Amino acid sequence: MISQAESLAQTVGVKRACESLNVPRSSLYRARQGLREPKPRPKPARSLSEQERDEVRELLNSERFYDQSPRQVYATLLDEDQRYLCHWRTMYRILAEYDEVHERRAQSQHPPASKPHLVATAPNQLWSWDITKLKGPAKWTYYYLYVILDVYSRYVVGWLIAPVESADLAQTLIAQTCAKQGIAKDQLTLHADRGSAMRAKPVAFLLADLGVTKSHARPHTPNDNPFSEAQFKTMKYRPDFPDQFGSLADARQWLRPFFHWYNHIHRHSALGLLSPATVHHGQAQAAQLQRQLILDQAFSDHPERFVNGPPQPPTLPNEVWINQPDTRTLDTSDLGGQHLNFNPSVFPVSEAVSQLSEAQNFQAQRDTLVPF
Repeated sequence: MISQAESLAQTVGVKRACESLNVPRSSLYRARQGLREPKPRPKPARSLSEQERDEVRELLNSERFYDQSPRQVYATLLDEDQRYLCHWRTMYRILAEYDEVHERRAQSQHPPASKPHLVATAPNQLWSWDITKLKGPAKWTYYYLYVILDVYSRYVVGWLIAPVESADLAQTLIAQTCAKQGIAKDQLTLHADRGSAMRAKPVAFLLADLGVTKSHARPHTPNDNPFSEAQFKTMKYRPDFPDQFGSLADARQWLRPFFHWYNHIHRHSALGLLSPATVHHGQAQAAQLQRQLILDQAFSDHPERFVNGPPQPPTLPNEVWINQPDTRTLDTSDLGGQHLNFNPSVFPVSEAVSQLSEAQNFQAQRDTLVPF
């Protein structure tokens, strides 16, 4: 292309030739001058000789100075050896010639935090807990809401609100919640992030006494505690969630009906549109079977309206993961959980409806929350 532009430039000029062929004029001018090697830079008269440069490099990499920066070496030579070799910038340039400019100081190496892989196949196998701040009546005034959530059923098993974030309060909440839920030793895993209350020694000692396995998220990784974060978002995006609370009593007064709604009324999309309380208290089979009876009747009345065949109610997950691995390496057969799929031939319709009615009556009389 340059040769064509050179030929055309002799007829129409350099500017028009380069514009017509879309060639920069600077490229044409450089081609006319030819590729010239840059002039070698003369060695400064004040520079170190090769022998002196080798001496400096050998000293920097010696056993005495191999883990010190050139600045430290420069100062040490002046103070201890009363010796001057060169400026520390020259030392850096000598090291750079051999690709030896890197962290020289001895530093501790922390292994990467392991990614937690936790699974639940039934309620009360895996809990997640966290603390969030709620705005108080004045600037820089906050109330701290502690919430413990069952990962499988999304049921809030315990909560409290206090003016401070405290490991003692967390310890009390965890102990009372485990007692109300009847948690046995080696039954439960409690997952949390790395807040000060979560990593406190009193909480760790309590979990050890209760036989509860503790689990923590990786540092600066909120996605390792997704279920608690999602529950807080559901709360704070409620249309009646106040911008600030006038007092601690005011906050409790709003939270009590919210948690009742969240546990008993809210239809959770991840639970087959069942409420967390229905799944947590073992009523999911009966509720799904009752839904299936209604859908079967609707299909029998108007089959033409269901182009894809008989309708099915939304299904429940067999297992719920925190950080599900790409390759299933965990064996969930020994977790003791029962899947919530139902078989009408094994679970009679009359018994299912009767069990659902009894469970709902019992649920109305029981309050499993732990408000403070």
